[in-house]
Amino acid sequence: MRVVVDLNRCQGYAQCAFLAPDVFRMHGDEALLYVPQAGVEQRERLAQAVAACPVQAILVDDGEDGDGGRRTLPAGALADGAGGHGGGGR
Repeated sequence: MRVVVDLNRCQGYAQCAFLAPDVFRMHGDEALLYVPQAGVEQRERLAQAVAACPVQAILVDDGEDGDGGRRTLPAGALADGAGGHGGGGR
């Protein structure tokens, strides 16, 4: 799964680092570091991080839309355990 954080939008709230520590971590008080390719085993934690971001700075592309194409998951898409925006702020 591809993970992208809009670092211009991220405010360093660190909710993503708390909820998905294998993908996100804080470097100092405000700099967010993240893994741009996360395994599918991180799907639930990523979805939680996405939903928790107060500035909706995270985009997750799970690479599937049911037809083998790509799908970008929107914020609030947690009903099926997937995610889209959020998780990288302070």
